Amino acid sequence: MRIAVTIFLTDETIAPVRLARELEQRGYAGLYLPEHTHIPVERTTPYPAGGDLPREYGRTLDPFVALGQAAAVTERLTLGTGITLVAQHDPIALAKQIATLDHLSGGRLTLGLGYGWNVEEAADHGVDWRARRELVRDRTRLMQALWAEEPRSYEGEFGSVRASHAHPKPAQKPRGRITGPRTLVGGAAGPKLFAHIAEYTDGWLPIGGRGLTESLPVLRSVWADAGRDPAALHIVPYAVLPAPGKLAHYAELGIEEVVLQLPSAGEAEVLRVLDDYASFL
Repeated sequence: MRIAVTIFLTDETIAPVRLARELEQRGYAGLYLPEHTHIPVERTTPYPAGGDLPREYGRTLDPFVALGQAAAVTERLTLGTGITLVAQHDPIALAKQIATLDHLSGGRLTLGLGYGWNVEEAADHGVDWRARRELVRDRTRLMQALWAEEPRSYEGEFGSVRASHAHPKPAQKPRGRITGPRTLVGGAAGPKLFAHIAEYTDGWLPIGGRGLTESLPVLRSVWADAGRDPAALHIVPYAVLPAPGKLAHYAELGIEEVVLQLPSAGEAEVLRVLDDYASFL
């Protein structure tokens, strides 16, 4: 099982370059970074985990800039977003960022995408909250058209692009109907989420990894019904607080990669936790 990590990197934490070098030297498989463009002070949306919103949410580094630094100082470490708030981006510009990072890193990028939870943050980007899932689907499919090896147009409900020359192409090769880097969707289990996963992505990024015993057979059935290769489905539990029994259970379910949660902290504390997690490698 590959063990990756995720962390809220901020202007107050360990730096991306230092962390990336430490991860590769210690044998960790990958680094995933979250995204928030800003956190409005007047916020009525409750924090999903309950209680006060942690300080790091309003101080996150841009994940693509930070992952670019990590890519430049490593050779094997995989790079991921967990998650990119696709609805809050221009999809043509975002497609260029993603393709450039995958190209420059030699195909090491996983695009974790999701729908978001902060209504006020999304509203400042002009997002209709009720339509955000369809908007993410539409923008992802538009980006995949730009990543295709031959110019391909896309006409969607929320946007379109003409057949275009769009380079660089992602280093990762097309996988049937899917183009671009490995793409995983974060979100809670449900029929709509699973239908979207099977339609336009490579798999699921279940936050916390709870309930997989019940959910995985359902997703695998939806995936097969969509004509997808069962061996091509990626399930990557995300932001997991590890325990030996938990990781053993994931292995029994056929899961080959897990992303462990690091504290949003300074260098000394982060390195101490990496030492603690080393027993799981």
